Amino acid sequence: MTFHHQFRTLAATALGLGLLASGAAAQPSGDTIAIVGATVFDATGAAPRVANVLIRDGRITAVGADVAAPAGATTIDGRGKALTPGFFDLHTHWTPNGTPNQTPAIATAYVQAGVTTLNDFHQPPEAFAPRRRWLSQLASPHVNLTARMSTPGGHGADWADTATTKWVNTPDAARKAVRDLLPYEPDLLKAFADGWRYGFSADNTSMDVGTLSALVDEAHKNDLKVVTHTVTVERGKVAARAKVDVIVHSLQDRPVDQETIDLMKASGTAYAPTLAVYEPVKPGQSPPDDLNNPRFVQSNAKFQYALQNTKAFHDAGILIALGTDAGMPGTLHGFSTLHEMELMVQAGLTPVEALMVGTANSARAMGVLDDRGTIEVGKRADLVLLDGTPWTNISDVRKTDRVFIDGRQVVGPGIELPAANAVMTMPAEPAQALIDDFQGEPGRTRLDTLRVQDTDGGMDRSVLVSLVAPEPDGNQALRLSARMSVKDDPHAGVILPLSRGSLQPVDARAFKGLSYALRGDGGDYKVMVRTLGGWWEAEVKAGTEWTKVQTPFSDLRPSADWRGEETPWTGADLLEVQFGGGRPAGETLWLEVDDVAFY
Repeated sequence: MTFHHQFRTLAATALGLGLLASGAAAQPSGDTIAIVGATVFDATGAAPRVANVLIRDGRITAVGADVAAPAGATTIDGRGKALTPGFFDLHTHWTPNGTPNQTPAIATAYVQAGVTTLNDFHQPPEAFAPRRRWLSQLASPHVNLTARMSTPGGHGADWADTATTKWVNTPDAARKAVRDLLPYEPDLLKAFADGWRYGFSADNTSMDVGTLSALVDEAHKNDLKVVTHTVTVERGKVAARAKVDVIVHSLQDRPVDQETIDLMKASGTAYAPTLAVYEPVKPGQSPPDDLNNPRFVQSNAKFQYALQNTKAFHDAGILIALGTDAGMPGTLHGFSTLHEMELMVQAGLTPVEALMVGTANSARAMGVLDDRGTIEVGKRADLVLLDGTPWTNISDVRKTDRVFIDGRQVVGPGIELPAANAVMTMPAEPAQALIDDFQGEPGRTRLDTLRVQDTDGGMDRSVLVSLVAPEPDGNQALRLSARMSVKDDPHAGVILPLSRGSLQPVDARAFKGLSYALRGDGGDYKVMVRTLGGWWEAEVKAGTEWTKVQTPFSDLRPSADWRGEETPWTGADLLEVQFGGGRPAGETLWLEVDDVAFY
């Protein structure tokens, strides 16, 4: 079944562990809940009707006007309220630059908005396992973690390392990349298949139909859905020919043509236009002073194409699903999911059709309609109780009264969120002294974390080769060789994560600093430490002979490219150690590192 991990891990434990551990007023898992007298929009195509809904063991057991609450059931008065399936969002990024920007706060924003299932496109595969453990402690939607692929020089490859976004440009490479990702148990795959940069900057590379088709075929063989970043009509045809499951952006360079519609209908490709991220003036924002600003004029034109093409696809019978790209600037988590349904109405859909987009349509697009997305007997009890009638006024989706996930009430009168939802970081583990002597499993540190290459971002990126190689004495060390890109302050380095996926901090207050051995081309290098607050760094030199170095924590200074407020060094929240440096544009750098440890 698609999204097997949300069933095994998140659905089984997320709210059970989180809510019960917090002592919140949630029903025990075996209790029967009766929501009585609500007007039910079941998302099956039936008209809203007054009915009672019974829930037991996380599932809907009865729906009907004549259904009676059994003795001992927890009864919720739904009279005068609307009951809908929980909402979906098929395109979110849980990034540190979004609003909100920390995992517990993002989870809270979604459950409070009635969003019960979503896809997160931000996390590197190494972070999947620890992130699932963290989510299991929170009141959270079902979160599907997505592995990503792009082409060299493509979108997604212009900012991420190859462990975070796989870079592929042939069918064989795509198939191998899918197989390489399987041990991480992704819930779905995303392909950055379209390199158009909206007419605002030079285009990135795009994925050809052969590579994308192989990626989709290999993913489907392994029961994984594929969604694509596709934003132009011609690339929409490529996505359809490759039989991708969902295009998760608007085609917005021109009006869609009949050929694209026919191809998408033939392939069964769904469409989640993420209108919220493209709206030129988002809720709470002010329009620019100069409405004739060329960029603003162009954004308006593309948005009108996005609205027009959404309606054209809908009228042609293409399945429309809901995604937002929340986490991008101005596109708020939770809020944007509800606003997307309002924008569907702006595009020309009726409120009933917009509600279908946010519920059953999205469930169908993700292959989970047999489990959720409608209010029917046997379905997962992911439900939203609302004031108002959203099937006549779509903005009533904002009038949340109660939210249920897996049959447990997580929002509403008498319900408190778990304490973990208010703790914005994972608890730190004690730091281990040895970080890496490069004698262990290939590609992994002595902490069993994946070494990650780091270079400057953009279309032209510094080229870095790093490998563990033998020394004449039989020892092994890490070797870095890089050619700098042509830009200001290029850099290249290798990151040694202190926990899987650099997610859980470590407490190094028992140590004084870092010790390591270096040799290199005689130039300046940097040793860097990332904390929850940002990067800290110290400059070091290394010649052609091995030198043992100790860098006290007191010698570290905030990195020059620190973003956000400066946070004092504590030593209690370390995430990564990095070795590398920069050279003038087009020049080369080499460095060897060994025996990295805290002392």
